[in-house]
Amino acid sequence: MKTIRRLIYGEVASAIALVALGFLALFFFFDLVDELQYLGKNNGVGGSDIYEIRHALLYVTLLVPNHLYELMPISVLIGTIFVMARLAQSSEYTILRTSGLGPWRALKLLLTLGAVCVVFSFAVGDYIAPPSERAAQLLKARYQGKITVGQTGAWLKEKQAYNTYVVNVKELSPENEMRGVQVFEFDNRGQVVSTTEAPVAEFSASDAWVMKTAQRAEFEVTSGTSTAGPGSPPQAAKVTRATVQNFRWPTEITAEMVSVALLKPERMGTIDLFNYVRHLDANGQTAQRYEIEFWKKVFYPLSCLVMVILALPFAYLHFRSGGIAGYVFAGVMIGISFFLLNNVFGYIGNLNNWKPWLAAATPGLMYMAVSLGAFGWLVLRR
Repeated sequence: MKTIRRLIYGEVASAIALVALGFLALFFFFDLVDELQYLGKNNGVGGSDIYEIRHALLYVTLLVPNHLYELMPISVLIGTIFVMARLAQSSEYTILRTSGLGPWRALKLLLTLGAVCVVFSFAVGDYIAPPSERAAQLLKARYQGKITVGQTGAWLKEKQAYNTYVVNVKELSPENEMRGVQVFEFDNRGQVVSTTEAPVAEFSASDAWVMKTAQRAEFEVTSGTSTAGPGSPPQAAKVTRATVQNFRWPTEITAEMVSVALLKPERMGTIDLFNYVRHLDANGQTAQRYEIEFWKKVFYPLSCLVMVILALPFAYLHFRSGGIAGYVFAGVMIGISFFLLNNVFGYIGNLNNWKPWLAAATPGLMYMAVSLGAFGWLVLRR
């Protein structure tokens, strides 16, 4: 049995690595072609740094871990189908069956290999891809001048002990500084207490932001006197303006939260997304989109197990000469359809206000049902 295990593990692992390498090379080429339009340009604000081919190569290389994470289930499916179909075509799998490799034992072998792929995919998606993606965006921002979203940047909200703060960050600089920062402070009655604007702000290690050359305005509303006439205003407002060179604002909004707001949430780690969802819930903001992305990050690596189950029935099919290419093509189409459905159900769940875990798990559950149905029909009944 050890020989059979070594044979299957070696063949499947080699095929998965080869398929993943082929996909990564294809995406690397497409990304590099897309970056050619930016060659010879700088950040447009008087910078002397020119975007060269070496920078483009480094940028597309930093995108590779995220592509690997996204392509891992498809690579597992195609690689496993190719090996199973090739073993069936050459009658090697028939010999393995006569040697004691029953359906359940074969399923156990592939599930063990799939579990290894799950751990690998989770490690890449949580610990390698997020910092690599962030480094790529900062590298690109060095020559484009900023990282931003939309026309107004990112908006965040935080409830503190007595007041509520609404924060606007226009963009994130290549030096990991926030630019165009505005902080609006409201009391428990919804009235504006103060506003603070700063061209640049930095993240402090002590749960605070340090705003450079901050323009601060404080609003004080006093009640009118009881002897005031019917035409006089009941309240008087006083505005105090000041410029503070280094204004320290205590906050629990971290650099990761700002990155989630400015970058795509699917590019962030699971823990960062979880903390950001908790922050949104604590401040009464809609977190549906980010909850769906969080659960997708949880379930997506597990789809490797679904793919190996889906690939096993191909070992029990009868192939004619040259017929293996058609089944490999079918595996490619199945993998692409899973990738598309996984994205589509995220949008559908967000629009229809589905349970976040249900929207994220539905594609995997659908393909799991198809996999188990194919396993029961083509394997157990034959």
